Amino acid sequence: MFQTAQQILKSHFGYDEFRPGQKRTLEHVFNGENTLCVMPTGGGKSLCYQVPALVLSGTTIVISPLISLMKDQVDTLQQLGIAATYINSSLSTNEINERMTLARAGEYKLLYISPERLDSGLFLKELGNVEIPLIAVDEAHCISQWGHDFRPSYMYISSILNHIQTKPIVLALTATATQQVRDDICQSLKIDNEVVTSFERNNLSFSVVKGQDRDRFLLDYIKKNDKESGIIYAATRKTVDQLYQTLTKAKLNVARYHAGLSDNERLEQQNAFLQDEKPLMIATSAFGMGIDKSNVRYVIHYQMPRNMESYYQEAGRAGRDGLDSTCILLYGAQDTMIHRFLIDQTLDRSRISLELEKLHQMVGYCHTENCLQSWIVEYFDENSAGICGRCSNCTDTRQAVDVTKDTQIVLSCIIRMGQRFGKSAVAKVLTGSKSNTITQFNFHQLTTYGMLQSKSSKEVTEFIDYLITEEIIGIETGQFPTIFVTTKGKEVLTGNILVSRKEEIQAKTISKADPLFEELRLLRKQIADKEKVPPFVIFSDTSLQDMCLILPKTNEEFLQVKGVGAHKLDKYGLEFIQKIRAYCADHPERVSEISSTIEMTKAPKPKAKKEPKEPKDPNAKASHLITYDLYWAGTSIPDIANERDMTLTTIESHIIRCADEGLYIDWEKEIPIEYRSLIEGAVAEAGTEKLRPIKDLLPEEVTYFMIRAYLSLNPSK
Repeated sequence: MFQTAQQILKSHFGYDEFRPGQKRTLEHVFNGENTLCVMPTGGGKSLCYQVPALVLSGTTIVISPLISLMKDQVDTLQQLGIAATYINSSLSTNEINERMTLARAGEYKLLYISPERLDSGLFLKELGNVEIPLIAVDEAHCISQWGHDFRPSYMYISSILNHIQTKPIVLALTATATQQVRDDICQSLKIDNEVVTSFERNNLSFSVVKGQDRDRFLLDYIKKNDKESGIIYAATRKTVDQLYQTLTKAKLNVARYHAGLSDNERLEQQNAFLQDEKPLMIATSAFGMGIDKSNVRYVIHYQMPRNMESYYQEAGRAGRDGLDSTCILLYGAQDTMIHRFLIDQTLDRSRISLELEKLHQMVGYCHTENCLQSWIVEYFDENSAGICGRCSNCTDTRQAVDVTKDTQIVLSCIIRMGQRFGKSAVAKVLTGSKSNTITQFNFHQLTTYGMLQSKSSKEVTEFIDYLITEEIIGIETGQFPTIFVTTKGKEVLTGNILVSRKEEIQAKTISKADPLFEELRLLRKQIADKEKVPPFVIFSDTSLQDMCLILPKTNEEFLQVKGVGAHKLDKYGLEFIQKIRAYCADHPERVSEISSTIEMTKAPKPKAKKEPKEPKDPNAKASHLITYDLYWAGTSIPDIANERDMTLTTIESHIIRCADEGLYIDWEKEIPIEYRSLIEGAVAEAGTEKLRPIKDLLPEEVTYFMIRAYLSLNPSK
């Protein structure tokens, strides 16, 4: 079965190998074992049931919570020539009956349904007449009352298992689940096997920006990345509408989404975003769970989310295609208060203490000075692989400036004003304002009056916001919020705690423009509009970038592009190849540039035309370079060993030597991400004198080659 699955992976989906987590999950499924798969967003969860659906006889049922997710995935599968459909509340009774008739006749390989359907005895009876080898439960964390997104409708899922005589395999999938949530899922669905891959996303760069003007940062960032697709999350509908007006006024092409809009408005805005007509979406957390848009380059949280599960799931919608993407959290002074208020309004009083604890953890993330990626990984009960080297904390080179004296002035002013006024009034006193409010309360006679008059009122207000985010100043909620000095603030006043502040974080550009990429992106959009599907359904950004690197001019070369299988070659290959040929003809320097650097990137250097010479001895080329030629041609390392009649160890040594000489090796494939942190930990514990002690500390699937390659890549370890 697994060999068939690998053939399907290449022919239908255009990928050469399964990732280790996918492989382990499929092995359990093909062994007939109920399994829970926990894999981060963008890790390839959908392939874990889509590929088995094409291998197993019958129709695989996929239980999915959102209509938009079903539609996106079914559209994508149909583009690949795979028979798939969905049944949900968007269909009429006649449409549902027609699709169920076809399902009973075995016309579909995948049938997506909403969990609410399982509450219908009639529907369950009809499902009993469908041959079902596998039931995939997507977003399985919704089963658990300990989860951040508990849905009562998911409790119906266990009932389906009693109505199907064939006892199908159950595969539960989620991107975010603590151990407690995983235990709940396994108990509810009678699952004995778990495949949990690393929560680390190596293509994502996390940042926390606090104590800065959010609107100014947001506008600057969007303008610097105006060609990229992004999502901005806000905590309330009101904030979404305000941001929409602000960005629209700035002549930015944006969409918005929240529950206050009509169904038609939400659908219209969502489609505009998916079709890349409006590259930027501003939304509440109601948006995105069912969106399978792979080319989102950044996710910005305008306010802190309520819990880490929500944050990581929402932030994880960036970079689903594996390309470098950014996740930024703009932490403001009143974020915590807003969420405390919303939590207090919940109808389920039993969940309040749990929600407050999760909120406390989220605040901790915003304040930590440690690696943000490591913080997230450890939250989900996983040992961290160490610092990521990409997040705002790991890469922060800003100098800290001592602001203790200014802080003490602000705190002293707050106390002298009786801790009964807001930050705006305090800022006016400190900057020496002569407004009626100041003179009315005789604040102009305070010793702190005008002590920060070298700054503007706005600058002082922003500084107060910074001190609030650092919990040096607190906010008393009410119709007119007032500020007060916290316990930590009192320690600052007495000189027991010093306060420092770094310069503002500057917005950065995510990626450099590539004219060919833009031409291919435009072609993709034209085809997508014609076929009425989102552009990423045609090809992902990863595929377009690979085309820019390989410059395929034949069908055979086009098949080497990531994500291209026989079906997509037949359907779109000619148009894209013609576009690439035309571009190369107009830009011969692009071909020369690729050729001159190809040894250091992805392929052997093309042979230059030379004057005829005497034939060379075929053995003159170094053996490891012959191995490299085969490797780049797509031959796997074991197959190279067979073809060259050499031991596997020898070929593996050749690969490591090629890497040492600067030739490109796809280490993401050869040393999967989830194993690197394990190897690093084992090396730290066992040392590097001998390989066997390192191997003994690692799972069986981690090979000596992976260890040797890791040590070669990290000589300082």
